[in-house]
Amino acid sequence: MGDQNVLSARFVSNVTDKGKYYDEFGLRLVVSITGAKKWVQRYSFKGARREIGLGSAKLISLKQAREAALQNKMTLYAGEDPLHNLQLNNSTPTFEESARIVHKNKLPSWKNAKHAAQVISTLEKYAFPCIGEMKVNDISSQHILKILEPIWLTKEETARRVRSRLSAVFSWTIAKGWRGDDPAASTIMSALPRQSKKINHRKSMHYEDVSEFTNKMKQSSTGPIIKLALEFLILTATRSGELRNALWSEIKDDLWTIPGERMKAGVTHRIPLSGRCLEILEQAKTISHDSKYIFAGFKINRPLSENTFGKVIEELNFKVHVHGFRTTFRTWTQEKTDYPREVAEAALAHSLSDKAEAAYARSDLLDKRRNMMETWSYYISKPNTNEC
Repeated sequence: MGDQNVLSARFVSNVTDKGKYYDEFGLRLVVSITGAKKWVQRYSFKGARREIGLGSAKLISLKQAREAALQNKMTLYAGEDPLHNLQLNNSTPTFEESARIVHKNKLPSWKNAKHAAQVISTLEKYAFPCIGEMKVNDISSQHILKILEPIWLTKEETARRVRSRLSAVFSWTIAKGWRGDDPAASTIMSALPRQSKKINHRKSMHYEDVSEFTNKMKQSSTGPIIKLALEFLILTATRSGELRNALWSEIKDDLWTIPGERMKAGVTHRIPLSGRCLEILEQAKTISHDSKYIFAGFKINRPLSENTFGKVIEELNFKVHVHGFRTTFRTWTQEKTDYPREVAEAALAHSLSDKAEAAYARSDLLDKRRNMMETWSYYISKPNTNEC
């Protein structure tokens, strides 16, 4: 027989005699002695004979078998082995499988459990419905655009994070040899509309208004432990998570030492406590119910929830973010005091961007910060905040 479309759909359906029946591109129909039929393609790659199975003739039509054989022929023309590619594809993980492995591998490096949960949840929400079940080597930039386009302008920050997290997964698959490129690389943004350059800073309060805020808070119906906690946060210029998870074991005399695993920069941070801070600790001890947390939540041995302070501020009708009090403190040091920049930055536990400067800045300037934090405490406790 020749090798040019000698088979027909009728023939494939009716033939029962054992044998091999040839078609084009090395395709052949193999009929066993039992009458079972399967598609096989034979070819040569670098001088070696190969045979690749294309499936049962009961499931794969003649037309489909020819299309698969043609695709394999084109793969040969490109200098690749169709059988190797098939074996590779069968072992290639799906995007969801890859993403979960990458997430698991990175878990030990994330000190913040909330952030770790957010990373995988964004992929579960935006990526998995579209490409979760796809083999990672089958995903193209068009698939990535399908994920990003609906949220690129409506949820700008989320969209950028999704793209970055997609890219992290594809970088891992490249290292594993399952892909040769990253379809979510930053260059894909050229195919998306320009996002606004507006940066939404967390709203802060003018330092002259802090006294009014703390007085209103003290007079409100807010729970006593919450009042003490929020005032302590303002006095120490700390982040919400650092304050809410503060432990009694971290306090020694007039010093609060926050371990590195709770700090954003991962470095232990010491905070000199003002007289007012020590008063707050004495009051908190009487209502903490022997909890390990200084500012215990409503559940036994649990810290205050992350939304607690935001609700209090909103109820008092102040349009600020709890993180904004750190900005307020920093602005006060710039405009109302002569304390050096490095002292104020040390109080906020900020890492120095200048590498050379950071190399010499070995001290946390604790003694110099004592006076500054006491001055800050005095400033916000006075009704007339124009005095310092």
